[in-house]
Amino acid sequence: MKHLGTKKLETDRLVLRRFIMEDADAMYNNWANDPEVTKYLTWPHHKTVEMSHTVLGDWISQYCKDDFYQWAIILKDNLDEPIGTISVVHKKDSIEMVHIGYCIGKRWWKGGITSEALAALIKFFFEEVGVNRIESRHDPRNSNSGKVMMKCGLKYEGTHREADWNNQGRCDFTMNAILSKDYI
Repeated sequence: MKHLGTKKLETDRLVLRRFIMEDADAMYNNWANDPEVTKYLTWPHHKTVEMSHTVLGDWISQYCKDDFYQWAIILKDNLDEPIGTISVVHKKDSIEMVHIGYCIGKRWWKGGITSEALAALIKFFFEEVGVNRIESRHDPRNSNSGKVMMKCGLKYEGTHREADWNNQGRCDFTMNAILSKDYI
């Protein structure tokens, strides 16, 4: 893999870019403070905007690393306001694999935005970084997350019973993936 870091990506409706500290209020207000948004995630909802500032500070400090990937999801018709995030939450260079996670504000659910963002990352990682495998997983009770993966060409690989933990407690997870040969 040829790591390129979090570079700006664009789609028809979206700009995916690095976070800046000025994004903290939007992060907090648009998704991070909502327990329904974080229901199936491994991090708790933010109780204060200071928590969002702390998280952003950590992410921003890591942008100097070529193998750090954390994007703000922004609609082109409102470039000042991130509505979610998409990132590499795990990677394994030895098998040229990245594991993608995403989170978007409830107001923007079911509009194809997350699928559009994931499709942009799939293109970037296969065509520019040279990964062999892109994977993502979800709690089976969060079927909409699975629909995003399937829409983007990730194939169902199985459900691991009681093999994960999220804000609901111990849970199953469903693994989905796409290989470079599937993409080509």
